Amino acid sequence: MTTSTLGSRRADDAAQFDSPIPRRCADRAPLTPARLVKAKAAYTTGRVPLAPDTRLLCGEGTVPEPGDVVLARVSAIGQHKRLELSNGRRAHLFPGDEILVAYGHRYAPDQFLAEVPCELGPCDLAAAGGVASRVVASHTAIGEPTRLEPIGLLCGADGRRVNLRDWALPRLALPLPAVPTVAVVGTSMNAGKTTTAAGVVRGLRAAGLRPGAAKVTGTGAGGDVWLLRDAGADPVLDFTAAGLASTYLAPLPVVEETFDLLRGHLAAAGADVIVIEVADGVFQRETAELVAGARFRDAIDGVIFAAGDALGAIAGVSWLRERGVPVLAVSGVRSASPLAMREAERALDVPVLDLEALGAAEIAAALTVETVAAKA
Repeated sequence: MTTSTLGSRRADDAAQFDSPIPRRCADRAPLTPARLVKAKAAYTTGRVPLAPDTRLLCGEGTVPEPGDVVLARVSAIGQHKRLELSNGRRAHLFPGDEILVAYGHRYAPDQFLAEVPCELGPCDLAAAGGVASRVVASHTAIGEPTRLEPIGLLCGADGRRVNLRDWALPRLALPLPAVPTVAVVGTSMNAGKTTTAAGVVRGLRAAGLRPGAAKVTGTGAGGDVWLLRDAGADPVLDFTAAGLASTYLAPLPVVEETFDLLRGHLAAAGADVIVIEVADGVFQRETAELVAGARFRDAIDGVIFAAGDALGAIAGVSWLRERGVPVLAVSGVRSASPLAMREAERALDVPVLDLEALGAAEIAAALTVETVAAKA
């Protein structure tokens, strides 16, 4: 893909996110409740109720938009051999299966780069959580994507499309309770961000606090949500609750509104401390724009940076500080290595914490409640 094509696509998506939901199409086909119930419904569609009068939009000229829910047939099994259902179970996929997934873009350096196609034609399962898209690039270690044949977009009897945005959490009235908030960001995909966030959650629980957690960017999948919940966070939300299958190519205002919405609902639910995970690395566009922005910086009390090695930790801490983001500590996958931790400790003036330390009550309290008290 050329840079000009990507820029054009971003402009198109800004219009899609800003447009009223959604366009109607003249070609509508009936969809029996039995067929709808039989389809395997993905995690991304978990908030969408399936009405008995649901129909299908199809035919020439039907253009998918991010968040549209599509009934698709599996035509060939590839990289994703299972589909994560709304309850977290990973259901085996077979050729001919009909599945309910949501259209969305994907940015995953260790897997696929994928974009919503411009027509209702053959596409790919870009993420096991249920993201339909068209793969345009992939990591060399990753196999061919599982192929899908869209049957039609879900719509109501009036032709109004079923889109995840229709079922997003409501905006909350202000003001909301002031709750200590710690964010976890990192160098890249698979740097240990969710593991770090789960460690912080466990420490907060050990300190007698009730942590709430949210993943505010990324690609729709439940694995990180389940881990944070299992670690003791309550409640746990992600961007699908804000009506997004993915945040890749979403305009900054949409990402910031998602951040505010999820954080607000955690505060309103009575969380003592909020733990926010921001997906991918600080060089990824949506992550970089969010973390560098004043709304994010003003809302958080500090960042724990997850890095794969000492050099990544040093560069990440420097990047954050240049943008006025306070760094509380460094952790990540390499924090399990005493040698890697020693390298980072020699070069940094912030604590380098492994999972055992993150899970200690006194350290978790110092990173959150005591930090806020000291700033006040």
